[in-house]
Amino acid sequence: MRNTSFPGLHSPAAGFDEPFEVLSACHDRVRRSLDLLQRLAAHVRAHGADTQARDAARDVARYFNVAAPAHHEDEERHVIPPLLGSADARLREAAQRMLADHTRIRASWAALEPLLQALQAGEMPPGLDAAAQDFVDVHDGHLELEDGLAFPGARDLQAAAPDAAQRRLDMGRDMAARRGVKPA
Repeated sequence: MRNTSFPGLHSPAAGFDEPFEVLSACHDRVRRSLDLLQRLAAHVRAHGADTQARDAARDVARYFNVAAPAHHEDEERHVIPPLLGSADARLREAAQRMLADHTRIRASWAALEPLLQALQAGEMPPGLDAAAQDFVDVHDGHLELEDGLAFPGARDLQAAAPDAAQRRLDMGRDMAARRGVKPA
């Protein structure tokens, strides 16, 4: 970010030639954005809708309006389908939970995002604390499920396919293309 109260959101770049690494790197950014959201709510309680709060609200909104939806689409296109088709009941259950979590995350964001927009405009939106906490709470366990079970499971299923290299390449190309990035 642009100020000292809310340090920047930076993470190492992952290449689309390793799409599961891109997904994992995105989780690092989600965690930092959720942390920023919590710090923002505390800052607003203490300092109101000052310049730092408006900048932080803009950064949180930008991440969850742009990058996070693309990330969920990546998962819904490339992680969840193979998990649903797996013979492993744990992987099928993980896929179902991911879908349910995505629905809850979108609904929670729909309640929070207008409050962040109001904050960016210099207003003190009522209910910001509760909406921010709900948004953090709906992520509880979600990233851990994906990092610990879903991504490794989908990666293993992909690696076991006879055309594994092509599937990984196609996945990376699709992810890059939807972001307007030319893969290497």
